Amino acid sequence: MVGSMERSEVVALKNQGFSNREVARRTGLNRETVSKYWNSYQQKKDEVLKSGCDVKQVQDALVTKPSYNASGRKKRKYTEEVEKRLCELLEFEKCKDRLLGDRHKQGITNKQIFETLKSEGFDIGQCTINNALARLREDSRKKQVFIRQQYDFGERLEYDFGEVRLIIDKECRTYHMAIFASPAGKFRWCKLYTNQKKGAFLDSHVKFFEFMGGTWREVVYDNMKNVVSKFIGKNEKELNEDLIKMSAYYGFRINVTNCFAGNEKGTVEKAVDVLRVELFALHYTFNSLDDAQEYVKSRLLKLNEDSLILEEKTYLLPYMPPLELADITTAKVDKTSLISVDTVKYSVPEELVSKRVIVKKYHDEIRVFMGNIEVCRHRRINGNGLMQIDIMHYLNTLSHKPGAVSSSVALKSIPKLKAIFDTHYAKTPRKFIEILTENKHLDVSEIVALFKEKTSNKAEFNAISVVKPISQIDMHSRTAIANYALLIRGGASL
Repeated sequence: MVGSMERSEVVALKNQGFSNREVARRTGLNRETVSKYWNSYQQKKDEVLKSGCDVKQVQDALVTKPSYNASGRKKRKYTEEVEKRLCELLEFEKCKDRLLGDRHKQGITNKQIFETLKSEGFDIGQCTINNALARLREDSRKKQVFIRQQYDFGERLEYDFGEVRLIIDKECRTYHMAIFASPAGKFRWCKLYTNQKKGAFLDSHVKFFEFMGGTWREVVYDNMKNVVSKFIGKNEKELNEDLIKMSAYYGFRINVTNCFAGNEKGTVEKAVDVLRVELFALHYTFNSLDDAQEYVKSRLLKLNEDSLILEEKTYLLPYMPPLELADITTAKVDKTSLISVDTVKYSVPEELVSKRVIVKKYHDEIRVFMGNIEVCRHRRINGNGLMQIDIMHYLNTLSHKPGAVSSSVALKSIPKLKAIFDTHYAKTPRKFIEILTENKHLDVSEIVALFKEKTSNKAEFNAISVVKPISQIDMHSRTAIANYALLIRGGASL
């Protein structure tokens, strides 16, 4: 096919006075082709000059690639037998979908269909088969119309989980973003969790509603296990009892989307993709999960600068105090001042040995009470046979048994503090305990920083200390010792 460049070159050479033969020689075209395009150009030119038609139309006619009428062509190899066989294979796929489910990954490919037809003796190309399959599948697919929605302030909130890979404390793990998105306020919020269990699911709601100071009238979910306990029949769903209790407390309606219909909560689906990239595409390494949480908070402030959340907050349901989510149990303190909670041991103050305490279990925290008084709390850990020990719970006993400090599990559970002890206080454990007792109101990081400061000052003092001059008494002592040594060896005295 001759392109627009060749046609333009033909016209240019003919306008310079070259013959059709010479133009054909220079362009490599057939003389008849040269003649056809030159005559077409002359005809269009005459139409412009005679009728005064739009010059743009003539220009388009001169540079547009030629088109050919293929409406009368008949398919020679794509016969009725081929189409019938394709329909049979597609019907076979529908039967398999009904047996295996719509979301199975064992669908037959276009190449397999083409090879099946070739093995059955049909002489046809794969491109023809691909085009036919696209047409047949499009004809059988039910057309779906989507209705654009618009929501008022405070009316609708959408929820979802999204996964993200982070390196925390030099270990790469999968974390889960609990994400809320407001379609009307164009506001997005998220918090990181180590799992998607019920504790994290409920805690994210309590934390978000507390942060916002109010509640939306409706919260939309997909069919996750934390929302739907089980399906009854084709369309009926039994909702999770804990979610129902929380919705009754805060006053919001529960809206569950249809199965595999992510478009019904498209705002939060988009928010998952946006936050995953905006928060962690460039920054994905942190010292701790707490550092990652603080980073997320600061970045969300920037990302939500253009939102309408301040206007929307005035339309929210009234504030409710945080919902209590703890599972409450009791535990007995053993002789090592430890309690056992779900196969993990946690320390409590030593004066509680042999007593029974109340334990409140949150998804990420353990709080211990004696009566109505909170005596300690720990970050909750998961595992079998693990221990979470606070050395501050044993200060009274250690002050009477300072020799037990170096090998204690309490000290070994804080590697940085253990290293400081081994380097600077191994011979003075009582002094180490005294410093801990004086500063027991500080947290672990502050205690470590305090010891580092003390040991640093001590090293500087030793480095700048000046050698004292030798006294007259010291000089006499050294002389006597030297004389005694010479006497033993048979030498002369000094």
